[in-house]
Amino acid sequence: MNTDKETPENRRERLRLEELKRNPIGNLNDAFNRASSGSFMDMGWKSTGLLILVLIVGFIIVSIFFK
Repeated sequence: MNTDKETPENRRERLRLEELKRNPIGNLNDAFNRASSGSFMDMGWKSTGLLILVLIVGFIIVSIFFK
């Protein structure tokens, strides 16, 4: 394959595949580290909505029991 006429998308994909061949555990390690130090930005909108819903319901339950 001639790299001069290669599109940027094809080049990125080729480099990604070469990296996976050289270091197959690297992707797993990156995903684990991202999950352990994630933030709300890494969560999807469904997960964020569920978290807010659980907090609201928890607040309501606590306020009923300690009234």
